[in-house]
Amino acid sequence: MEKRALIAVVLSILFFYGYTALFSPPPKETPKPVATATQSQPAQQVTAAPVPVAVPAQPQPAVAARDVSVDTPAYSVTFSTQGGSIKRLDLKRYHETAGPGGKNVTLVSEDNPSNYTIGLRAPGFGLDQNAVFVPSADALTVGPGEKKQLSFTWVSPAGVTVTKTYNFSGDGYGLEIQYQVTNSGSARVSSPVQTVQTYPLVPKVKESRFETFGPATFAQDKLFEDKVKDLESGAKTHAAPLWSGFADKYFLSAVLAHEGSMAAATIRKTASGYLENTISSPELSLNPGEGRALTYRLFFGPKDIDVLKAQGNSLERAINLGWFAMLAKPLLHSLKFFHNYTGNYGIAIIIITVIIKVIFYPLTHSSYKSMKEMQKLQPKMQQLREKYKNDREAMNRAMMELYQTHKVNPVGGCLPMLVQIPVFFALYKALMFSIELRHAPFMLWITDLAAKDPYYVTPIIMGVTMVIQQKMTPSQMDPVQQKMMMALPVVFTFMFLNFPSGLVLYWLVNNVLTIIQQYYINRSISTAEAK
Repeated sequence: MEKRALIAVVLSILFFYGYTALFSPPPKETPKPVATATQSQPAQQVTAAPVPVAVPAQPQPAVAARDVSVDTPAYSVTFSTQGGSIKRLDLKRYHETAGPGGKNVTLVSEDNPSNYTIGLRAPGFGLDQNAVFVPSADALTVGPGEKKQLSFTWVSPAGVTVTKTYNFSGDGYGLEIQYQVTNSGSARVSSPVQTVQTYPLVPKVKESRFETFGPATFAQDKLFEDKVKDLESGAKTHAAPLWSGFADKYFLSAVLAHEGSMAAATIRKTASGYLENTISSPELSLNPGEGRALTYRLFFGPKDIDVLKAQGNSLERAINLGWFAMLAKPLLHSLKFFHNYTGNYGIAIIIITVIIKVIFYPLTHSSYKSMKEMQKLQPKMQQLREKYKNDREAMNRAMMELYQTHKVNPVGGCLPMLVQIPVFFALYKALMFSIELRHAPFMLWITDLAAKDPYYVTPIIMGVTMVIQQKMTPSQMDPVQQKMMMALPVVFTFMFLNFPSGLVLYWLVNNVLTIIQQYYINRSISTAEAK
């Protein structure tokens, strides 16, 4: 019995260890993962830290500026979302060259974003010229008679929202621009809003319209045309202008104030070879929750006196007609008036020339009659000069007695001509800077009254008429002086070779009318003397 019991105990022990060895539970490693999980939590908090997650703001630099196009009957314009600025603007109704193949006039063309025009800055709001705005549309088409809007919006990290809205009209060259600034932040902000206008220092195209170009500002009832050379020494600032911009001979790009929205315009030359016009608003101070709006008008178009006048703010003063503007403007209006009836600016010039000649006929008649009388006295005057050649005072007394006896005025021949000089210069300015004559055809080979005669026919004919005119004009000069005067037609002919055809046409018609008038006066005097 004791032996059987011993064997049973041994077998039980073997069974226990064997079972344990064969069917042991999985290694008791479960506690290990639990321990590591509690240690890894802090590590996860580090990797998921909000610092990198806050990077959502970083996509902003990745939002590249893009273009937004607007098409109206008068112009097409390409905006950039960078600053809501303009990178290209073409006028559809005007061409760089005459003829059907001429390209549209381009008033803005810029590839460098730093030189886009009508940019926007507001230092106190954190807005610089490189800010990318969100546009309200990708493209816009404005038909005749329609009005549409395009907005660009930018929000600063401090909660200042700036909305730049262009209001287009399908009827003209002007458009309204409005800035709406709202402070949604928690702190008071303050800044002027600056509209930045740029213009190439050197024109990109070689066209005659750039014979004159540069900044133009109208302030204190005066037109300021700052010369580029004057900007070398520093910027020029004009306080409270009604408008400010850049102009060439025929076209104007300008920003117009609205209800005191323009505090100053500062024009300077940049290192990149551009002219920059910074148009500043009055200081805007906004408490949290406050908003303010600023309104301006933009003009990109021709220097047509009626079109400019319709914009307001004395924009028509951009046409600089010089000292004789009081005479030149009525002449310009008359030119357009007659063009409405004739449909040809060349014929309008001829009509105006005839009217001016008729108006001055009494003075001219008096002038030539006086010169004729003086010519008759030449032998007696020569005798007096010989007689009193050593006594100048006695000679002058004798001359005066001679004039009184024959009732002639020695300056009677010059005075009427002097009176006509302002009219000539006024008409000269009106024709030289009139966009109405640009690419306007007359007849035959003259297809552009603002350009020179391509074959120099009219200047040469004009020179011939001057010779005829001088031959017919009574002279009080000695033979040497007469020969010198005959050189004038040659000088004038060369001078007029490169003048606009419209101006040459005026001078030529005026000469022909003068010859006819002189013939009539000479004949009437001869007839009177024969009786």
